[in-house]
This record gives sequence, C-alpha cells and structure tokens, in this order.
Amino acid sequence: MSQQPPEGVNFGVQQFGGQSQVANQAVGPGARAVAGHVSFQSLTADQRTLIDDRLTLVERLLDEHRAALPDQTAPRAELRRLREELTDPAPEPGVVHRALTRLTAFAEPIAPLAAAITALTEAIPSL
Repeated sequence: MSQQPPEGVNFGVQQFGGQSQVANQAVGPGARAVAGHVSFQSLTADQRTLIDDRLTLVERLLDEHRAALPDQTAPRAELRRLREELTDPAPEPGVVHRALTRLTAFAEPIAPLAAAITALTEAIPSL
C-alpha cells in the first residue's frame, strides 16, 4: 500500500525566465510519461518568410565561400535536404536537427556562414 502525499502538495514544475522545451515529463507519485508523435507547430507566414530569407542567405554564402570549404558538394546537398524538409507540412524534427548540425559543422571554419546558419537555426521553432 503506497502512502498518499499530504493534501496540497504540488509536484509540478516551476520555471522562472528563459526558454523551455520539454519532452515527455511525469511528476509525482505514480505519474507516467508516454511518447506520442513529435512534430513542429505550424509555421506562420512571417516565420516562413524569415526562414526562407535565411536559407537564401546561407545558399549565397555557400557560393561566396566555396573555395574555403573542404567539401563543396555536401553542404549544398544538406541545405537542399533541409529546404525540402521545411516545405513539408509536417517536417520531422530529427531530420531538421541533423541537417542543421551537419551544416554547422561544414560552416565552422567560415565565420559569416557559421553566423548565418546560427541565425537560420534560431528562426526555426521547436527544435
């Protein structure tokens, strides 16, 4: 027989300030967290415009700094994969995250390109 907590005890989570992205979470005696389908929230027109602008900037910087990239084809392929995934009505967060991680690694030696990919990452919600 399990002991019941005293009445009025709150097993909730408190957060003050900052940004929080929480996956499955269970709090309190007997609580269970069950995974469901994970997806992005729908993008607003403003978010989509910002993301498209940042994708275009990354593409332009890939062209401008092509000679400094150790691999000229893989970053373009990754950007194309990311763009395709983001046009899907229900983009898969894992695919988006992996593409951004790879692009970040490719861009590391080139500061303007790295900054543009960081800005792109920040523009994409729910990562």
